[in-house]
Amino acid sequence: MKRFRLHTAASVVLAAALALTGCSGGGGNEAKPSSDQGNNSGGNQAGGGQQVTLSMHSWRVEDTEGYAKLIAAFEAENPNIKIDFKPFKATEYNTILNTALQSDSGPDILQLRPYATGAALATAGYLEPLDNLPGISNIPKEVLAGATGKDGKVYGVPLTLSTTQFFYNKKIFDDNGVSIPKSWDELIAASKALKEKGIIPISFGAKEGWLLSLSHGVIAPASFTNGYMDKLLKGESDLKSPEFLKSIQRMQELIPYFPENFVGLELNDMRTLFATGKAAMFINGSFEMEGIKKLNPDLQLDFFPMPTDDGKQVITTWVDGSYAVNAKSKHKAEALKFMEFMTTKKFGELYANQFKMISPIPGVSAEDPLVNRLTELTQTNATPYLMIVHFSEGNPTTKKTLENALQGMYLNKLTPEQVVDEVQKSAATWFEPFKK
Repeated sequence: MKRFRLHTAASVVLAAALALTGCSGGGGNEAKPSSDQGNNSGGNQAGGGQQVTLSMHSWRVEDTEGYAKLIAAFEAENPNIKIDFKPFKATEYNTILNTALQSDSGPDILQLRPYATGAALATAGYLEPLDNLPGISNIPKEVLAGATGKDGKVYGVPLTLSTTQFFYNKKIFDDNGVSIPKSWDELIAASKALKEKGIIPISFGAKEGWLLSLSHGVIAPASFTNGYMDKLLKGESDLKSPEFLKSIQRMQELIPYFPENFVGLELNDMRTLFATGKAAMFINGSFEMEGIKKLNPDLQLDFFPMPTDDGKQVITTWVDGSYAVNAKSKHKAEALKFMEFMTTKKFGELYANQFKMISPIPGVSAEDPLVNRLTELTQTNATPYLMIVHFSEGNPTTKKTLENALQGMYLNKLTPEQVVDEVQKSAATWFEPFKK
């Protein structure tokens, strides 16, 4: 399999933007991988000795069953190491984790938010550097960038490369003579045709803000033509540009094709509407495929990339989380052993097939053809999730500002013009290219 590329018009700028702040914990001494550790006090060497239980935290409650299988594979090879996997609700995870780390009661292994959010934990000294970890060099640098600090050190092993796109129900499309849209106008026409037949065109909810920036990440690239992304990242354009405004206007233009009372719907509602065949399309991430198929194994699930105004197609990508080691863990050698396992092709294949996700480990292919198609598109038609990769800093973050403003627009409290004003004001407080 080809190496992953986060394809943008400004790859050099992307690489610089991903060099996030970080510092080592544990008195500044970089931990060596388990194979270089030697014996711990009490004889707790990673490969043998008395049994150790590692705590492992995540924001993926829905993945508990799948993680049990991954952990079982690791424990079979490391019988002296047990892992206690404890997930939390995604919207509560950051607060719970930060509180635990600040009180020195954090987990041994923690799921790390990508880019700036995760890097903030490295800045605070909570994470152990992983540069000397066996296998880490097998992962492409542009993928490792999602967990890399400004000091150039790597603080997490990437779990997956996520994508966002339009999922659609092939049976509903075929039964109603609807074709895959090749332009924005065709998307609107398809939505109108479905609505006229009593079918909800797009399963969508505005209750959870992160879903709004995610959906915008899919819609926006359609209007980001003529090198806009490159100009934006260089500070030659901004977020009040006609291109960005058009992306917000299009988010508003889709309102007639959302479910009734969509402002009160959350992810579970959206997923259920689509999986049960009540809605024809679903804007969401590749991480939803497993859950959708569990709800309805017979669903004829497919996807299409976002058609752009210049006749192309793009799929939005980003490194969606890594796993890191707590710098104050009492069992670093054992935790690093699990990190090393995560860099192997065996883990990559287990993960890709269990969760129907794209593994960042080179050479891994999945049993699911949809996963392999998504993998191919990440190599040829990818564009970065703008708000996570480039605009996830600030207080509140520019990403969060966009989410709040879009919720305001859907409640008829803000116009698209006011949304872009709010977003630009946020970015101008910290985004260096805007300060030229």
